[in-house]
Amino acid sequence: MNSETLDEASGATSTSMTPPPVRFDTKIAVLLRDDLATWQRLNVTSFLVSGIGPMVPEVIGEPYEDADGAAYLPMFRQPVVVFEATKEVLKAAHARVLSCGLPRALFTSDLFGTGNDRDNRAAVRAVATRELDLVGLAVYGPRNGVDKVVKGARMHP
Repeated sequence: MNSETLDEASGATSTSMTPPPVRFDTKIAVLLRDDLATWQRLNVTSFLVSGIGPMVPEVIGEPYEDADGAAYLPMFRQPVVVFEATKEVLKAAHARVLSCGLPRALFTSDLFGTGNDRDNRAAVRAVATRELDLVGLAVYGPRNGVDKVVKGARMHP
């Protein structure tokens, strides 16, 4: 987008280039069940997004550094959109993400009662796909594919 400015002293105009907004053809979305307590929403969101970065490294940006040279870890290069939905909408989204094969992470109610990764994986493995008591789902992929997965959900307040 060009913007012209007028130098009143000389009467000359100059054109400055403003970079266009960054648009991503991919999307990271988190879908949370709408009956979770605040601490659960935060916990589930953090666990879910932690699964995407290692498996989809292209979503990770460059490390950060402040003006004094202190280094910080890299983060996602794009926003994470958080939605909420009823248990039924979440179950339908789970079925859709499985059928389209997009990278995904899940969080079940059983995971609130475990305290480590090994027990988390065992808790999920013990339940059939259709019987999982889902409280959260994260998905990454093309914008239109992710939008189809989260269809029926609303933006998290």
